[in-house]
Amino acid sequence: MALSKCINFRLARTGKSFANRRFSVTSSQRSSAYSEKKNDEDESRETHFGYQTVKESEKAKKVHAVFENVAGSYDVMNDAMSLGIHRVWKDIFIQRLGPTHGTKLLDVAGGTGDITFRYLNYLKNTRNPKNLQSHVTVCDINEAMLDVGKARAEKQGWTVDKGYDITWQQGDAEKLPFANDSFTAYTIAFGIRNVTHVENVLAEAYRVLQPGGRFLCLEFSQLNNEALQWIYDKYSFQMIPVMGMLIAGQWEPYQYLVESIRKFPRQDDFKNMIEDAGFRQVNYENLTFGVVAIHSGFKL
Repeated sequence: MALSKCINFRLARTGKSFANRRFSVTSSQRSSAYSEKKNDEDESRETHFGYQTVKESEKAKKVHAVFENVAGSYDVMNDAMSLGIHRVWKDIFIQRLGPTHGTKLLDVAGGTGDITFRYLNYLKNTRNPKNLQSHVTVCDINEAMLDVGKARAEKQGWTVDKGYDITWQQGDAEKLPFANDSFTAYTIAFGIRNVTHVENVLAEAYRVLQPGGRFLCLEFSQLNNEALQWIYDKYSFQMIPVMGMLIAGQWEPYQYLVESIRKFPRQDDFKNMIEDAGFRQVNYENLTFGVVAIHSGFKL
């Protein structure tokens, strides 16, 4: 009788062990199948690259190639495309930021340094009775753009030995390489429309800002006047790619830049996206009839 109980007990243990192994294998297979399915779905998702439809996995590479190709002539083309007005827009942008001494700024997609140098110059011309130290981190996904910015900083004297604290960091705006609550201000100028997932960029901006920190974005937008929009479209599509060919020796990157502007959300839609990311006191200001807009929000 005791032998029978022992045999039955061992059989029960063996059956339970087999069932556990079977369940474990089945769960592993299901997990693997789910992971493969998710990867397949991610791979098959599509987005826009200008007016082209491309896989999401391809867009970042294409955008990277665009700015890799135009890095050397980027500033010259900005002057040509905007008739120099981009300089005024950026000056106003920094005025709206109104940085104070002690600010820790993260300038995203700012590789060539346009916003950073204006930020430093603004502080240079502002009284600093408490002798507070300010800092700026320039983050760009494209190393070639950062190289242009570093060279400009050296040439213009924005260097550490002269008391200016700049960090140049290669990184993806959708997955920033910085800790939570690291900065008091976040700027992005003419960069957010080039990302694959705008909502991810906004979420990351919110994450890295300290409570009370400010988000400020300068981006091309849409005109509210149909007649002016028609003129603007004609100029953009017929003139800018030609300028790209004459100045930079290639028209394709500038055709993309023109198209990407038209694919970006309108002012009110983008405002809603910023609010959805958690920012408060969100508003925008149109410049030059809405050719560009400054979007502002606070992490409260």
